[in-house]
Amino acid sequence: MSFRNYSETDVTEFIILGLTTAPTLHAILFVIFLGVYIFTLIGNLSIIILIRNCSQLHTPMYLFLSHLAFVDVGYSSSVTPVMLMNFLGEIPSLPLAGCASQLCSVVTFGTAECFLLSVMAYDRYVAICNPLLYSTNMSARVCTLLVIASYLGGCLNAWAFTGCLLSLSFCGPNKVNHFFCDYSPLLKLSCSHDFLAEIIPAVTSGSIIVITVLIIVISYVYILFSVLKMHSTDGRNKAFSTCTSHLTAVTLFYGTITFIYVLPKSSYSTDQNKIVSVFYTVMIPMLNPLIYSLRNKEVKGAIRKLMDRKHLFLLRKML
Repeated sequence: MSFRNYSETDVTEFIILGLTTAPTLHAILFVIFLGVYIFTLIGNLSIIILIRNCSQLHTPMYLFLSHLAFVDVGYSSSVTPVMLMNFLGEIPSLPLAGCASQLCSVVTFGTAECFLLSVMAYDRYVAICNPLLYSTNMSARVCTLLVIASYLGGCLNAWAFTGCLLSLSFCGPNKVNHFFCDYSPLLKLSCSHDFLAEIIPAVTSGSIIVITVLIIVISYVYILFSVLKMHSTDGRNKAFSTCTSHLTAVTLFYGTITFIYVLPKSSYSTDQNKIVSVFYTVMIPMLNPLIYSLRNKEVKGAIRKLMDRKHLFLLRKML
């Protein structure tokens, strides 16, 4: 696979057609997705600030959760602004370098989310199955290395995608039938037929999904056997409650990315691709703060404690 300089290709920019071409829906969709994006930013940034300011949440599980919130902000911010521009009636056009940058950002944050979700499953496994070794196995150094590895894995996978994209030639149509520069619709516009450029992204993304899913499944199999051995009903309920939120997030995220990056491209249409892509790039980053806060007693307790502290501060200020 040889790398080409994008300046040598006939096509110098791509027109992003957006989610829909129906003008009547643009105003409605703009309001909806602007609200979703604002809620995503507020929800995830609130999670990060809450974990940072509440000492009771300074544990490995919430460290990983704060990075998951950061990844969700980056994930959503990579695609939503371009989508909103399209709803305003401005058809965005991006140079190949801009498309490559957007694709790189999406793949980096998406892959990092895969690794963080698997790391969080491993964290729950250690906490429930080996509680006496938890402080050793999940020390600050180990947690830092796991977080760095998650981001590094995202960068390496993004390099594979963008490298393959920049190796392609574009000399024909330049209209991307999507709401962001995803790899599949860009590949369809290429006038070169590079087998490696077609197979490498599928292999790397598929391998990452399989590896991280295996880590999650194995972790939860051990967790299930450990929980079933517990004699205390309260112990079982507490163990399950710490895993429910994570399992919900895992099911939503992996269900959608498997549809996009693993299933054969002939098994679904472009419109289905768009809908599923909206779900995993825009909706899931909004849902994650709700999933992890509404069903988490520690997070809700930290929120109440922080609110009480603010009320007390305001009361003292008034007096």
